[in-house]
Amino acid sequence: MKFLFVHQNMPGQYRELIQWLAAQGGHEIVFLTQRQKAPQFAGVETVVYQSHHQAKEDTYGLSRTWENAAGNGFGAVLALQKIVAKGFTPDIVIGHVGWGEMSFFREVLPDTPMIGFFEYYYSVHGGPVGFDPQSPVSEHAPFIMHGHNVVPQVNFNVVDVAHSPTYWQRDRFPKHFHDKIYVCHDGIRTDKLTPNKKAKVTLGRIGRPLTPKDEIVTFMSRNLETTRGYHQFMRAVPKIQKARPNARVLVIGGNDTSYGGKNKHPGGLRGQMEAEVGHLLDWDRLHFLGQVPYENYQNIIQISSCHIYLSMPFVLSWSLLESMSMEATIVASDVAPVREAIEHGKTGLLVDFFDPDAIAAQVADVLDKPRDYAHLGPAARQHVIDTYDFETVCLPEHIRQINALVPADKQIKMD
Repeated sequence: MKFLFVHQNMPGQYRELIQWLAAQGGHEIVFLTQRQKAPQFAGVETVVYQSHHQAKEDTYGLSRTWENAAGNGFGAVLALQKIVAKGFTPDIVIGHVGWGEMSFFREVLPDTPMIGFFEYYYSVHGGPVGFDPQSPVSEHAPFIMHGHNVVPQVNFNVVDVAHSPTYWQRDRFPKHFHDKIYVCHDGIRTDKLTPNKKAKVTLGRIGRPLTPKDEIVTFMSRNLETTRGYHQFMRAVPKIQKARPNARVLVIGGNDTSYGGKNKHPGGLRGQMEAEVGHLLDWDRLHFLGQVPYENYQNIIQISSCHIYLSMPFVLSWSLLESMSMEATIVASDVAPVREAIEHGKTGLLVDFFDPDAIAAQVADVLDKPRDYAHLGPAARQHVIDTYDFETVCLPEHIRQINALVPADKQIKMD
């Protein structure tokens, strides 16, 4: 079969799927992306396109998102025309609709089946906007959020089938979207993301490797930001350190912003929190590791005694499910998307996002009584295997959805 994948930041949610398809042999796979230095995968041809237009700083706020999406969409469709002109006509298109890249594809491929990844529908209710009482929304926020949703509204009519990775994300969309959306996670490689009692992590200022025998608290986010609860985590750290004088805290994440507005402090949110709680911290036992290679990230989680995952109600992080797959004992924020993955007391522990004292107390108790919580990690891993495993759960469903859209002679056979 001839596949065209589309994602602004290749490979995005399709990392495992494209590699599995390529390994089967017999398929032609083209990946259309804006990412200039996209990773290369055997059997996958990468085509980089440029946005045709981007909104200026003073662009009218209510139309800015669509203006950017239209520029992405036109740039992508111009690249698609060249791909088709060279002789590649896909049997199916699979892509993320959030940046508008597929918006005009029907003008070139009117009869080609298409599956669109519908990740998020904006609202001032139930998501990160308006969640924190200390950050009230402006009177214009409902209209700006609605303006963001022009992109999924347009693309809803482009695709034959829509896809969301969790029920919480699907349910963000209006009800008339739901019949078209199938729910299935991208998939977690539980065969590779396993616990490892022999894992070691070497830090420059410690004279020996850290192992699972050490008392290690971990926190991970692509960037250290409020949407992922970094500020509440930092408010809890002094209390964790006071209660557990031998604990080391390892923090993974960059100092940029992935979601929401940029922090106005000169040092970003990290600088703001250091100004707030820095005088209370034992800096010898707090380690900021930045954004680390994937293998290093795995080792860090594998030595963790307690992993903290704090998120506002938003898209569920891969890192949560990956940490569960590695049998981490997790303390997480008690919000709807997290509750979809973690059952309190059975596969993890849920705490109030807004209560640093409760976060610290729960982490300290895990460190103090590891035997009382020893069942959580194995149960978390089993839940991920049963619900989110790539090869046994998610891949078969994605293949089923693809096969339902293509002729019988094109359908993918699974062993």
